[in-house]
Amino acid sequence: MQQLAKWLEENKITEVECITPDQTGIARGKIMPTGKFIAEGGIRLPQSVLLQTATGDYPESELYYRLLDPRDIDMVLVPDESAVFMVPWALEPSAQVIHDCFDGEGNVFSLSPRSILRRVLKLYSDKGWEPIVAPEMEFYLTKRCTDPDLPLEPPKGRSGRQESGRQSFSIDAANEFDPIIEDIYDWCEEMNLDIDTVIHEEGPAQLEFNFRHGNALSLADQVFIFKRTVREAALKHKIDATFMAKPIESEPGSSMHIHQSLTDSQTGENLFSNADGSPSELFKHYIGGLQHYMPMMMPLFAPNVNSYRRFLPGEDGSAPTNIEWGEENRTTGLRVPQSKPNARRVENRVPGSDTNPYLALAGSLAAGYLGMLNKLEPREPIAGRYQGEGVDIPSNLEFALEAMAESEEVREILGGDFVDGFIGTRLAEYEGFKRVISSWEREFLLTAV
Repeated sequence: MQQLAKWLEENKITEVECITPDQTGIARGKIMPTGKFIAEGGIRLPQSVLLQTATGDYPESELYYRLLDPRDIDMVLVPDESAVFMVPWALEPSAQVIHDCFDGEGNVFSLSPRSILRRVLKLYSDKGWEPIVAPEMEFYLTKRCTDPDLPLEPPKGRSGRQESGRQSFSIDAANEFDPIIEDIYDWCEEMNLDIDTVIHEEGPAQLEFNFRHGNALSLADQVFIFKRTVREAALKHKIDATFMAKPIESEPGSSMHIHQSLTDSQTGENLFSNADGSPSELFKHYIGGLQHYMPMMMPLFAPNVNSYRRFLPGEDGSAPTNIEWGEENRTTGLRVPQSKPNARRVENRVPGSDTNPYLALAGSLAAGYLGMLNKLEPREPIAGRYQGEGVDIPSNLEFALEAMAESEEVREILGGDFVDGFIGTRLAEYEGFKRVISSWEREFLLTAV
């Protein structure tokens, strides 16, 4: 805490946002004066914060009281000195500090998404392995829309025109949003977020930012902060930004592609390649694990009702509905980019940008780990365009939650309480969704049935 206190003083920080990600990926916590933050060395929050849905609701009471103390007691949040960031959009010098969650006896709180990623990473470190990841984040910029019944529209760019048609990789289309892109880059640099390239994606006003490869926990922290940063930059320019998986009908969805490789924690050697440069057995087993376990981990990659709108067969050709693999093959859910042997990696193209980054990384790494542990062989790679029919992954949230609930291996590697709690929050949101009558129902069924 001394090092953190010194940093706060040197940067003349007057206010600290004490935050931790909940299961949805929302920043929960408290804002306090710097002096009080240093004096207290952490904060307390109700344990129930980590069983809260995006709508502020909770799972059914039986599960709630089985996982939480019925007195609604506090958990203790301890600041991680390696996860401290400025708040560039604040009016006065402010910092945001990510916290880890513990119970009153000092034990890691099992419902914390950050603790789940730490849990998976410990399995790797116990083997002398270190996974290296590089996320790619897609999102849409949209006009301000305060009426949820109205469809989203692209904002006007520098030219004063709304974008139309598909503008994948267009430099001019990206330049339409230079003012907000420059703010994102400047703010990320101020916070030491390791973003690299930006591209214009297929959809109107859809952008993608790539992160440089690195430590999984650090990258999860950075993506968590990045999503806040993009939304704040959009607000500054009087538009909105959304990381919904499928925010606009008939337009491509937004994904969180995850590049993954495996290194020796002592030497840094890429363990996915043999000495002669050929793919290693660990590499093959890692892919085998992704193919076998991803359907059971699907709620971590597609956690919301809206998530599954990306996976309609043939819809826009932008989201894979399979978990096949192939070299340089974007029609498969698992793509192996061409690279030198020391950079051999696999890209998981299934997760949506609406995921909690800690849980998406934990799920992907856990699947690969189980594959290596159990020496699972992958299916043959797809050489050309994937021509399979149907969907290899659960087709909706309900089926995905059932698959996760029935997997003992998933419960063991992620923790039974976490799996039950996560399923509980997803089901609570799903029940709320089912109560809403959609515009489609009113348009086509109102007078026809």
